[in-house]
Formats: sequence, C-alpha cells, structure tokens
Amino acid sequence: MRERSAAAGPRILVVDDEPNIVELARLYLTAEGYQVETAADGIAALEKVESHAPALVVLDVMMPRLDGWEVCRRLRGRNDRTPVIMLTAKDDDVDRIVGLELGADDYMGKPFNPRELVARVRAVLRRTQEPDRAKRVIAVGNVRLDIGAREVKIGDRVVEMRAKEFDLLVAFAENLGLVLDRETLLRLVWGYDFLGDSRTIDVHVTWLRDKLNGATVRIQTLRGIGYKLVLDARDAPRS
Repeated sequence: MRERSAAAGPRILVVDDEPNIVELARLYLTAEGYQVETAADGIAALEKVESHAPALVVLDVMMPRLDGWEVCRRLRGRNDRTPVIMLTAKDDDVDRIVGLELGADDYMGKPFNPRELVARVRAVLRRTQEPDRAKRVIAVGNVRLDIGAREVKIGDRVVEMRAKEFDLLVAFAENLGLVLDRETLLRLVWGYDFLGDSRTIDVHVTWLRDKLNGATVRIQTLRGIGYKLVLDARDAPRS
C-alpha cells in the first residue's frame, strides 16, 4: 500500500455494519487518493448519497434497518446512477445475478482483498465516467496503449500482443505502482467465470516481460503477494 498526501480524489461511500471492514476499505482507498465517507446501515447510506453525492458506493448486502439490495433498488428507482459495488459474505452466482439485475455495477465476495477493491473501484469509475473509453490512450513511460485500436507502442515501435497480454498490460497500466495479486488479475482480465489455473498469470507475465524489452516500465514481482508495474528509475517522478 502506498502512502499519499491528503485525499483530494473522487468521494467513495463505504457502507457496512462491520467496523473492521469499513476501516480496512477506508485505509486502502484513502491511501490511493480517494475521499472516503462511511455509513453503517441502509438508511444512513441513502442519506449520505443524498447529502454527499459520492462518485461510487461500496455497499454491503446484509445490514440493519435496510439491506443493500433495497438501497440499490431505491437508488435506481429514483434514477440515481451512482455506481455501486456490492459486497456480500455469500459469494455465489445467485447473489451476484440479483445484484447486477438490481443495477449494481460490480460485485465482490467477503472477505475481500483490499487491493482488489481499490482496483475494482478504479475500473468501475473508469467505465462509468468515460463513455468514450474506446478513444482513450494510456501512456506510461515510453509505452503507449491505444484502447480502441488495441495497439501497443514502445517509443515508435508497434509491439504485437495476444488479446489477454494486451488486457493484462492495460490492467497493470491503469494501476501503476499498485500491487495486484493473481486473483485480482484473473477477475480484472479473465472475469468471474474463469476456471483455469491461476498460474496462467505467471505465464502471461513472462510473455509480457519479453515484449516489454526496451520499455521504460517493468513488471515487478513481489514474492508471495503479486505483481506491479513500475517506472524505471530514470522515468520515475522526482520528489
């Protein structure tokens, strides 16, 4: 987890009746530059959405006074399109489908990896706030990723990549400097329904490293934790 100065980014509302869950989410989201508001039940959540206009809501399902399903239903019923990530201890397809049908934008089971939560918050905000994402270009160091064309350039050189290699590099680039474990990368790139071996991540990372020859970014391994994309020292911002 990175240390940052006072948060000034998008406001995230975290709603859960378990204080340890709220504190964990607040700690990691604040460290990544987000402003964090909290609520412990559904009624308070609706009041906070009304008064604070968050950019996104992280919403637990099982809560006192008003559950997460009903909160999401009421938000969508009044045409409030605030993005919602649902949290539930029941990590099964039925709950996920119910949440998505009610208008939730994403879904995570509990307990969750806080690094994955940060990555999913970023991904949902990106999807909902950038309708022209297909026209977007990501530049990190001397690497340029054209999302619409699905093209990678290192300097002026076009680098051929398989579909999943490209998607994996995008996930790393959009989370520059943030550690992503295998489970998080599988969910971000392969989706919820991937049933293969998580070691496929290691294989794709090896391929990516070969193709990033000449780049001023590199994929760093944190043994037993995961991977992160970092700038080479000569391209890293100076303090």
